[in-house]
Amino acid sequence: MRELRRLLITPERLEAGPSLALVAEESRYLSRVLRYGPGQRFAVADGRGQLWSAVLLADAEAQLEQPLDQPLQRQEAPSPWLELAVAVPRLDFDVVVRMACELGVDRLQPLVAEHGAIRGSWKANRWQTILREACEQCERLWLPELLEPLEAITYLSEPRAALSLLASTRDAELPLVGAALAQGAAGDSAEVIPGVALAIGAEGGWSPTETAAAQAAGWQAVSLGPHILRTSTAAVAGLASLVQWREARGQQLSGRACRSPSA
Repeated sequence: MRELRRLLITPERLEAGPSLALVAEESRYLSRVLRYGPGQRFAVADGRGQLWSAVLLADAEAQLEQPLDQPLQRQEAPSPWLELAVAVPRLDFDVVVRMACELGVDRLQPLVAEHGAIRGSWKANRWQTILREACEQCERLWLPELLEPLEAITYLSEPRAALSLLASTRDAELPLVGAALAQGAAGDSAEVIPGVALAIGAEGGWSPTETAAAQAAGWQAVSLGPHILRTSTAAVAGLASLVQWREARGQQLSGRACRSPSA
């Protein structure tokens, strides 16, 4: 059966009942972009791990084909969660938002860094739209959370229970992010690590004040490789390492759970 095209509709709207009143943007996408007509089916995800099928009706309405409490798919939230904190650059942050969603980020934290873009140039509403559209396109069931912007010095100064990694440059002695992940998740506590946060600095790097605050709060400095990367490149490359680590870790833990005890 052909895969159904998806719309992301918030849980609050779904709770109104099996009949859905589509907003203008959704109706336009189905009728004009996809050229769907009444009777054609599509998928509805709530961004919280659940998915239903729906049928398009007339007059910008649709109806779920399953009861709200009986979705076609239900997925637990990814664990451990992955948080990407980025000093918003002057260019390319739209690309970072889209790619981060496609890769599997759970929380996206924009930062106001000393060497980054000024807050007035930001487009938070646009970033939320990009996240929603990317979530539909890559068929994720969980919509990443776009956190409120914070000053980098504030964010880096807060002690965190998660494994906290600070991407840094120009220090040949720093461990690669993959090695830091393997070391940080090793030992008896490996199965209960709540999450991983990776902080990416601005084009000019972290300021001395920001670096000192992170070190005092327990952040571990890591390297993303031998070259100097743009902020957007560093964010995508670093997150890709985190996602691959989480997938490998999940497979390893699943293998342990399925392994029969020795006689």
